[in-house]
Amino acid sequence: MADSPDTPAVDADSPLRHRHLLDLSTYDADELRHILDTAQEFRAVLDRPIRQVPTLQGTTVASLFFEPSTRTKLSFGLAAGRLSAETVSLSKSGSSVKKGETLKDTARNVEAMKVDVVVLRHSSPGAPHFLARCTDSVILNAGDGAHAHPTQALLDVLTMREHIDTFDGLNVSIIGDITHSRVARSNVQALTTLGANVTLCGPATMLPVEMERAMDVRTTTDLDAALEGCDIAMALRIQMERQDEGLFPSIREYHMKFGITPDHLRRHPNLLIMHPGPVNRGVELANDVVDHERAIILSQVTNGVALRMAILYLLAPQRTDG
Repeated sequence: MADSPDTPAVDADSPLRHRHLLDLSTYDADELRHILDTAQEFRAVLDRPIRQVPTLQGTTVASLFFEPSTRTKLSFGLAAGRLSAETVSLSKSGSSVKKGETLKDTARNVEAMKVDVVVLRHSSPGAPHFLARCTDSVILNAGDGAHAHPTQALLDVLTMREHIDTFDGLNVSIIGDITHSRVARSNVQALTTLGANVTLCGPATMLPVEMERAMDVRTTTDLDAALEGCDIAMALRIQMERQDEGLFPSIREYHMKFGITPDHLRRHPNLLIMHPGPVNRGVELANDVVDHERAIILSQVTNGVALRMAILYLLAPQRTDG
């Protein structure tokens, strides 16, 4: 096993100081820019008639998803396939975890099959960090509890970069259930590292005010205040399963106070709209906003494949022995 999770995985010329992608808290601006630059190159590959390159031929990527996923799971699988890696996939319902096997033993058994990279989604915060300490495989975090979702944040900033000149002074507002959002936390880390200003907005019951000091952001419970001077607004999915907790009175009232509508687009003519998905139409975003030309949500999905190709390329062991 490598001595440290920060041991470079590719070569001495790479600016990446990390062996795994666990979260973005220790990635600096140069590393983030290098990942984005690499992803931009792979984005061009996706526009070719033949979208596959032999870069990771001989490398095996295992996806262990113990929570439901559509975009992340599919795009990691597509990314690995586009790079010619071999892929295997395992879900909680189809694994021996249902029989009582621990996560550690599951990962070690998968690794014993000579897997190079493990992509992990798990409900427990810190699960990817745990695997990085007890296996030799490269670990990529595909979402752990409410802690982190680094590839989502990276594909988000990649999408933003297509529409802006610089992150310095960029005003981004993230709106919704901040407390339970791993997407919000990872986006704050990426955006503030790159020089953007971040505002977090949502109901008081979903807005951890301690983040204002801890993460150098502004917080507000007023949507109009969050959108004033805002360049990009990212709405987060309201987790319907948390409605039983009484975090907001009703879906209708949430949309009235925090849903982005065509009126907001009229009042802010340069505002771009993002959403990590899945979208609850008529809740976080009005129907006409989801389908508006200034909603760049589907670009996020496309860029997710390119970004995950870049992460695999930069961190997966390179097989050059044929």
